[in-house]
Amino acid sequence: MPTIFKQNGFRFFFYSNDHLPKHVHIEKSGKTAKFFLNPIQLVVSKKFSASELREIRILIEDNLNLIVSSWDEYFNKS
Repeated sequence: MPTIFKQNGFRFFFYSNDHLPKHVHIEKSGKTAKFFLNPIQLVVSKKFSASELREIRILIEDNLNLIVSSWDEYFNKS
């Protein structure tokens, strides 16, 4: 599970066998979520509050280039 970055206690990552469309997984304290990246859209959330999901969305927006380039680098390597 490659970690892209950690911020405010959230870990943003993807699984080594992930699939399209591009997306990111988030976890914190036993809570999990998954967001599609284009457009940024919540797919599933387990136990995150609405305010935490808003914070996650902002962190994704602020780090979108990093997340997408990390995905491309990891999954497009030969």
